[in-house]
Amino acid sequence: MDRRKGLIVADVLPMLIVFLIITTAAALWGGVRAALLPGILALFTLYFFRNPLRRISAQPEEVVSPADGVVMAVEEVVEENYLHGSAIKVSIFLNIFNVHVNRTPITGVIDYLYYRQGKFLPAFKSHASHLNERNYVGIRWEKNPAVSILVVQITGFIARRIACWVKEGEKLAQGELFGMIKFGSCTELYLPLGSEVLVKKGQKVRGGETIIGRLQNE
Repeated sequence: MDRRKGLIVADVLPMLIVFLIITTAAALWGGVRAALLPGILALFTLYFFRNPLRRISAQPEEVVSPADGVVMAVEEVVEENYLHGSAIKVSIFLNIFNVHVNRTPITGVIDYLYYRQGKFLPAFKSHASHLNERNYVGIRWEKNPAVSILVVQITGFIARRIACWVKEGEKLAQGELFGMIKFGSCTELYLPLGSEVLVKKGQKVRGGETIIGRLQNE
């Protein structure tokens, strides 16, 4: 089953079945009032795993947001895991009501995957970026293979599971789904130094639609 297709992410099915069983049992045992809470939880779970249609219309050199949320920081850092040098980091915080699927910022090939265990601190805390569990996804740009970007999925206090549905060597189109972080999280995007950044701290962004920046094709 391709988890990247449909208006609801397929990962929800096991949880939804459990909630429906609990809701049905509660209704049979205690009536409508007893079934109200598990029923609401089932509906919220369905809502959380939504995958709304997005119109991907950016140019090849434009980098679209990998997630919905609010930009927490735009800063120059040293990225040692994949880019191995100075980079521009854009941190995006997702609250529990945001869409939590992650989208590929550019068209390219999955060049690097690495999962690192860690803590589960609140995702909006600045030090959570360094301590929390995370998944690294490096993407080599199709238009210029010498240029790469990095997306990092980071857990939070409530988020306890990162899903990544791609493998190394797989080619993805700009805006295509590659994973999700379940129940509140942070997503980081690392761009090569010299890229033009078009967002600022406090700005709301939409995955696949908001243009975060432009790559230099040189």
